[in-house]
Amino acid sequence: MIHPTAIVDESARLHKSVKVGAYAFIGPDVEIEEDAEIRHHAVIEGPTQIGPRCRIFPFASIGLEPQDKKFHGEVSHLLIGSDNLIREYVTINRGSEVGGGVTKIGHHNWIMAYCHVAHDCQIGDHVVMANGTTLGGHVEIGDYATLGGLTAIHQFCRVGRHALTGGQSMIAQDVAPFTIAAGNRAKSAGVNFIGLERNGFTPGQIEEINRFYRIFFLSGLSKDHAVQKLEAEMEDTPNRRVFIDFVNNSQRGVCR
Repeated sequence: MIHPTAIVDESARLHKSVKVGAYAFIGPDVEIEEDAEIRHHAVIEGPTQIGPRCRIFPFASIGLEPQDKKFHGEVSHLLIGSDNLIREYVTINRGSEVGGGVTKIGHHNWIMAYCHVAHDCQIGDHVVMANGTTLGGHVEIGDYATLGGLTAIHQFCRVGRHALTGGQSMIAQDVAPFTIAAGNRAKSAGVNFIGLERNGFTPGQIEEINRFYRIFFLSGLSKDHAVQKLEAEMEDTPNRRVFIDFVNNSQRGVCR
């Protein structure tokens, strides 16, 4: 299953079902699990672990050292889960010592052409990163988030679960779960109604989230007072807890 022109280090561990295309390079300390496909001219360095059924397209560069001046060759890792699609010219860097040493990508993600995932990023499951999206170091992306093409996210920012960023957005503060943010610098632009519907949220849940939005973003209250109002007036549901926990744990502030 390995093309004769591919270079695979003898210490790399590939399941027998892995396909490796022409002129691909797989370095030491790389582990690739069953039914993964590494297309021609892709580069993978380690320590990197790639889960089952991932597909990595031509000219992607996966698991190379961090682009961080504080990095001096210490051991760091990249962990990629199962069923991820990683398209042409995507770059994903390993972690750094300052960030815990691990860049981690979950399962069932679509990472389209020319995207960049910097050191120590943490990406959940079912995330879509449209073409040219760039994540600075230490960025966190929640499950089912969608990042519009050419979105740039400042280091240490977070994008909440089921959130959406508009194309060409510059994200310099956290994007709250279930919401849309767009612009340079990005501002909140409403509830991600279509995304919630597509992911099975009921009309009642969507109305609940819309009430979160009106209280937190449109009432004119400070963050702390808006959270107090949410806790006083809204039922304690899983979605409310996700929203409040996210805004309470924000270090860079929330796009409002």
